[in-house]
Amino acid sequence: MTKRRVLLVEDEPGLVMTLTDRLSEEGYYVESATNGRAALERTAADAFDLIVLDVMLPHSSGFDVCQDLRRRGIKTPVLMLTARSQVVDKVVGLKLGADDYMTKPFEMIELLARLEALLRRAETTSVRTCLEDAFRFGEIEVNFRSTEVLRCGQPLKLSFREFKLLRHFIENRGSTLSRDELLNAVWGYDASVFTRTVDVHVAWLRQKIEPDPRHPQYIHTIHGHGYRFLT
Repeated sequence: MTKRRVLLVEDEPGLVMTLTDRLSEEGYYVESATNGRAALERTAADAFDLIVLDVMLPHSSGFDVCQDLRRRGIKTPVLMLTARSQVVDKVVGLKLGADDYMTKPFEMIELLARLEALLRRAETTSVRTCLEDAFRFGEIEVNFRSTEVLRCGQPLKLSFREFKLLRHFIENRGSTLSRDELLNAVWGYDASVFTRTVDVHVAWLRQKIEPDPRHPQYIHTIHGHGYRFLT
């Protein structure tokens, strides 16, 4: 079973150590960042299943980090931690896109239960998204049932592989996908196909769906990792 990846954004060393040890014991793979800037860099470079985010951070507050993540289309569940107990702070965090909120000090068993609940909710949402008949972004409309793609209402001709690649990007939007993962998902285990094939098809797809293919708005290259689809 693949371990769930958690990004812990917290600047208190003792709490980082305690949470990392306990989450690891529960089967999570934990990475940490001690300030808002580092958190944004980590989420730009890799995908996580959960983000535990402290509000009071150096450089950028947890509120700023959460807002930036949502603006970039990253839908990873976020649980915010804070020493504050005012209702207004909780409301602000939730309005900026946080999925849950806990006030320090907290019981570890409750934190674990809330993280499990967030994972279940995310999985249910993912399944529901995959079953949707259509998806729209910018000038593009994709109908999964008819496999038709429109741009400004006009049919857009995509090859079978291009459509399958686009669908995989949409179903995993916000996640960084490696070339090997895309290769397996779209081409299967065909030994005659290489990772360079992925780059070529991404370039073709960009020519068809991007407003400016030279400066992609939707399919982003994550150097050293692969690609990420953002809307």
